[in-house]
Amino acid sequence: MRFRPAVLFAALSSCFACTAAHATTDAGLQAIVGKRLHGDTSGACFAVAVIDKTVSRAYVCADGKDASDRIDAKTAFEIGSVSKPMMAALLAGLIRDGKASLDDPLSAYLPKGSSVPTFDGKPILLRHIVTHTSGLPAIPAGVDHDPLNPYAKADGATLLKVLSTTSLAQAPGAKFEYSNFAAMLLSYAIARRAGSDFETLLDTRVFAPLGMDRSYINRKPEGVTAAIGHTPDAKATPAWTFPSDFAGVGGVRSTLDDMVRYVQGQFGGAPKPLDADFRMTHVPVANDAKAPIAMHWMLAQLNGRTFLAHEGGTGGFSSFVAFDPERKFGVVILSDTALHERGGLGSLGLHLLDPKVPLGKPRTGGSTPPLVLSAEELNAYAGEYPLMPNFVLTVRVDGGTLTAQATGQGAFPIAPTAKDVFEAPDFGIVIRFQRDAAGKVVALKLDQGGHTLDGQRK
Repeated sequence: MRFRPAVLFAALSSCFACTAAHATTDAGLQAIVGKRLHGDTSGACFAVAVIDKTVSRAYVCADGKDASDRIDAKTAFEIGSVSKPMMAALLAGLIRDGKASLDDPLSAYLPKGSSVPTFDGKPILLRHIVTHTSGLPAIPAGVDHDPLNPYAKADGATLLKVLSTTSLAQAPGAKFEYSNFAAMLLSYAIARRAGSDFETLLDTRVFAPLGMDRSYINRKPEGVTAAIGHTPDAKATPAWTFPSDFAGVGGVRSTLDDMVRYVQGQFGGAPKPLDADFRMTHVPVANDAKAPIAMHWMLAQLNGRTFLAHEGGTGGFSSFVAFDPERKFGVVILSDTALHERGGLGSLGLHLLDPKVPLGKPRTGGSTPPLVLSAEELNAYAGEYPLMPNFVLTVRVDGGTLTAQATGQGAFPIAPTAKDVFEAPDFGIVIRFQRDAAGKVVALKLDQGGHTLDGQRK
């Protein structure tokens, strides 16, 4: 069950306000995407748009051939967790109508008699779910599922039974932990409170007002082609399916042009009352974990501007959406290949937002293999490294791999390339650990996009 938020750092660049002029034409964008993708062993195809005063688009495949044989303007991609901010807009609509509040307990939206865990008497509120601070696990435990289609058999009775046996390790709101389980419950709760199935609700309140007539969950519109998904090694894989009322977790399928309309709708031009709902989802939501997050939008302050983003991934697809609503500038990337375990689409997305950020290179079979370190050697780097107030990089060992996770963001692997040097090339990140005279790791320097952040180990 693979969805994850975007990997974005708070001090990415001092030039975010600069126009990405290199990508303001279709030809220019095509060249950039081709440079990143051509020859990549994933065999992926990308549909990409840069949204500014005009919209530039590119459809590119790793094999360098005409992408129209595989994807085009009528092709719908699984967008994974980018569905979550759409769900947040539906919740915002309920709040606007006086039918919901972020301070309502989740239990009030579930069937009578449902058992919802608390911690020292503190309940899970809706604000905890939209900020991933509910304390619920990433996925519901003990649910029998097909790994090739993990959400297909989701049902309310089973999820509520799992919920009743789930315990919380800390108070809701205390810690950021990305939870698809919580998002599934919110999707279910919204549909119940609205008195409609989730797909009809999303179509009526978001898709139809924006003219997103090629977007859907299960009811594919006429004339739309569903893309075939692929694994990172270029093998076709079955589509994921979602029961409508749980699809807010990641079940939307959409075309590039529809996603352009969605981003443009965030800029203040959406029909009323949807415009107010979108604006509500952009507002930072207070949480004890101090995670920089709005209603299912990840936030970063870049050169004094607020940047909203989300990344998504399913078994055969990847997606990336990021935008500045004040400047009315954004990027959409959709791929017919699951790339989240290879770094996702972040490097290309960030480069399109700011050309100072490294583009990243195609992953080729001739790449130099990373160094291999023992578990003991990796554990020497584990710890928390505050990079700035309320922004901490947590380094952990996960299954023999070192990972890094910034406050309010998803974990990503970092690979050793030299002594005390680790890289995440897909995000243009280099981390250099520093040792004291006794040889103990005490600090790090994180380089990204020409900027350096220092962190002393806690």
